[in-house]
Amino acid sequence: MEIMADGDASETLKPLVFRLHENAPAIIREVLLERGWTEFDQKEQDDTDWNLYWRNSPFPMTDHHSIKPWQRLNHYPEAVRITRKDYLARHLKRMKGAYGSALYEFSPVAFIMPNDYVKFIAEYSKERQSVGRPSYWICKPVHLSRGRGILIFQDVKDLVYHCTVIVQKYISNPLLISGYKLDLRLYVCVTSFCPLTIYTYEEGLVRFATEKFDLSSLDNVYAHLTNTSINKYGASYKTYKEGIGCGCKWTFSKFRSYLRIFGVDDMLLWQKMNNIVILTLLAITPLPEASNCFELFGFDILIDDKFKPWLLEVNYNPALCLDCSIDDTVKRKLLHDIVELLNYKQVDTHRQNEMSGSKAVRRQVPWKRTGKSTPEEAPGLLSGRKVSTCISASQTPPALQFARGSVNKVSALTRKTARAHPRKTLTSELREKMNMPKASSPVKTEARNKQLPAVHSPLISAQLSRWSPSPEVCNYKLSTRPYFLSDKNQMPTRQVGGFVLIFPFNEAALQASKDGTDVKSIIKEINKLVSKQNSTRQKKAQTV
Repeated sequence: MEIMADGDASETLKPLVFRLHENAPAIIREVLLERGWTEFDQKEQDDTDWNLYWRNSPFPMTDHHSIKPWQRLNHYPEAVRITRKDYLARHLKRMKGAYGSALYEFSPVAFIMPNDYVKFIAEYSKERQSVGRPSYWICKPVHLSRGRGILIFQDVKDLVYHCTVIVQKYISNPLLISGYKLDLRLYVCVTSFCPLTIYTYEEGLVRFATEKFDLSSLDNVYAHLTNTSINKYGASYKTYKEGIGCGCKWTFSKFRSYLRIFGVDDMLLWQKMNNIVILTLLAITPLPEASNCFELFGFDILIDDKFKPWLLEVNYNPALCLDCSIDDTVKRKLLHDIVELLNYKQVDTHRQNEMSGSKAVRRQVPWKRTGKSTPEEAPGLLSGRKVSTCISASQTPPALQFARGSVNKVSALTRKTARAHPRKTLTSELREKMNMPKASSPVKTEARNKQLPAVHSPLISAQLSRWSPSPEVCNYKLSTRPYFLSDKNQMPTRQVGGFVLIFPFNEAALQASKDGTDVKSIIKEINKLVSKQNSTRQKKAQTV
């Protein structure tokens, strides 16, 4: 981390300033206030007098072009390419065709309806003849989230849809704990797409269905869907469930301890999950160049009974609402660590360009790390193991501590409003007709139309063109030095708080991601690494 040595010790220290767009999660305000930040006042402050701008929708490219060295944006241009289900399916299909199914077998084949209806019927008939009975399929509206509109079926006669959907093989052999289905919410932060720089968060959420898994009742959303927005309205949500407890969530830490008790190699599982993250993000490179921005994704991964991870979807703006104490524990520290990952410096509090002849002098103070800074194959990158203990999220920089006293009172008040709830009719609508999208009230529709396009709304070509780069954007060159690289060797920091670097994982991968991502070379490096991991596991198994 960089700090600033100033010749004038009497200079008044300024807090960092955050700017929130409407509908930003309340916990973001709480965390930043806890850290001694102040909120941007559009009436009193200059338009550039802020350090972090957080919003739920994409930023116009003009915002990326006008970014200042002391500022960060929480979205990368065109990151939505993998967060809509049909876009993700197309990108993974293309990568599978280009680089083989051996690497890209972590997502069930998807059919985008109605365009792929003939292909789906052919696959459906083939499955029925080979298995001797209908397989299980799942249908999801491409633009909806939180489990809305999902339909699970066996007979094609039951497939009914009124919007663009994707149909995939339903994973009918999920890993169960005490009979309950689960999936994992893995948090991934990309600090740059060029060079590609990916961190995964060591802690995360394990989300359970609240009724026992049963293939004979495919319409029971509480047995087949793990979305908290659905299960928290289930009859057994608050009751104690054997082996699970109350509620519907665990932390990764508890889940990994559970796996180790039964002799499961959780390190191997996390290696596979991290590989899925890298291979998925490679599918959308390159993106338009942009300075001082980042993207927090929520990867939803299901584990089957053979401990194979499957990618379900990638979430834009993963939910940061607090439905239970586990949410608070995981998400609050997650946000603290994101701020640390953004690598703010004391000079950023001045929010002005450095002038020649200034008394301010910046010096480099590296994050704590172990081993070499540019490892050939650094331990713990793709394995997900802990590397070194870094600066704690709770350690607020000295320059910001002066505001903490008054901030705690504000934080206590805002925490009361931190819990967002879906509409009360969600469960009834899911039960009555899962494939029908929820209708919006005229008032809310009018308010939403005044905002920028929402990520989870249907994106027609006219709306997409608003966020597509013009020829001038494609030729745009960065003027601000990347905030996440060290001055010495241009290698991203190994670990910051709970965030662990998984890409680049060696020097060759780093070089292949510079000056335009060389996907082919990166795929070769991943194949080498996977082969080495497999060889190590085989040798270990022989010695046991």
